[in-house]
Amino acid sequence: MDPMQDWPTGRLLSTAARLVEHAWIEKLEKLGLTHAGLIVLHLLDSGPLSQTELATRARVEVQTMSRTLERLEREGWIARAKHPDDGRRHVVTRTVDGQRVWASARSIEADMFPSIADNEQVRASLIAIIDATSASRWA
Repeated sequence: MDPMQDWPTGRLLSTAARLVEHAWIEKLEKLGLTHAGLIVLHLLDSGPLSQTELATRARVEVQTMSRTLERLEREGWIARAKHPDDGRRHVVTRTVDGQRVWASARSIEADMFPSIADNEQVRASLIAIIDATSASRWA
């Protein structure tokens, strides 16, 4: 019998997350992209967002998001401009080059991970875990 069959769910989730993260890093490095950068490019799929909105949606601190945006901007994958209604704020958009690298990165997940029979239930369970463990921090 596989010893993982006796592991608690939390350990299984932690191990899977760590292994997925390592696999992502390896594949994304070939594109010159970090996992944090991929998250930003994904979030910008719905249109321009502020740094604060990006941080909130990514569930990271604003300062952490700032460092990610600086790197993406240096690479030419995002642009920051003054908000049209509030000159104190900036909006972040994906550039043409950012769109290109995003399109390349989008296929990685489908190519890397096994198909799961009840993918929607797994996704729902993962979202519930994330919501429950981050409710007090990212409320």
